[in-house]
This record gives sequence, structure tokens and C-alpha cells, in this order.
Amino acid sequence: MSKLWDDLKENMKDWSSSAVEKAEEMSKIAMAKTEEMTRISKLRFEIHQLLRDISKQYEKLGSLAYTHTKNDHMATFSGNTDFFELVSQVDVLKEEIKNKEIDIEKIKKEFGIEDKELENNKTKKNLLTEKHVISKIEKEESSSAN
Repeated sequence: MSKLWDDLKENMKDWSSSAVEKAEEMSKIAMAKTEEMTRISKLRFEIHQLLRDISKQYEKLGSLAYTHTKNDHMATFSGNTDFFELVSQVDVLKEEIKNKEIDIEKIKKEFGIEDKELENNKTKKNLLTEKHVISKIEKEESSSAN
């Protein structure tokens, strides 16, 4: 009986050591994934800020168009440096957004993070708002390309 007991104790020690090692390994993987998800969240927040900046530029463009048309009775903007500067700023902001989206995709691919994991960390309202604004920008880009 003592041999059986000794064997059982030895097996329990081996099993518990193995379990601790596995737990540490899983903990490290979870920590790394959490860090990368945090990086993605930060990039998404930066994209949100850029989208707000684009909205502000569009407001300025609308105001400029209204004022230019109403006060100057002109519907053309050729030679209007303010107009083209605003358009250029919107393009720069859109390019920054694209670069951040590429960074997010790289992180997701490198660390095997799926969209559903990220959506669980983000409210549905924010997700829908962000997708709506991005979709709106993409539609504007495609219509301006034609």
C-alpha cells in the first residue's frame, strides 16, 4: 500500500507541476493577446478622432461653399485656395485612417485576433457609428472618382 501511495503522490506532483506550467503558458498568451487588443482599441480610437476631424472639415467646406455662393454669387471654386486646402486636409485624414486600418489588420493577423473578439470589447453603438461613417466616406470617394 505504501508503494501505491508513494506512486500516487509522485504522479500528483508531476501532474500539478505540468498544470502550473500550462497555466503560466496560457496566462502569457492571454496577456499578449490582451496587449494587442488594447493596441487595436487605441488605433480604433484614433480612427474615431480622425473621423471627427473629417466631419469638422466637411462643416468648414459647407460653410465656405454657402458663404462663397451666397455672398460672392459664385458657384465655382477654381483658384480658391481655402477650398482646396480643406479638400487636401480631408484627403490626408482619409489616408491616415487607411494606414491605421492596415495596422489593425496586421495586428489581428499576427496575433490571431478575430473580429468577434474585438466586438465583444466594443459597444454595438460605437461599432455601428464607426461603420456608418466609414461607409459614408467610401461612398463619397467612389462618387467623386466617377
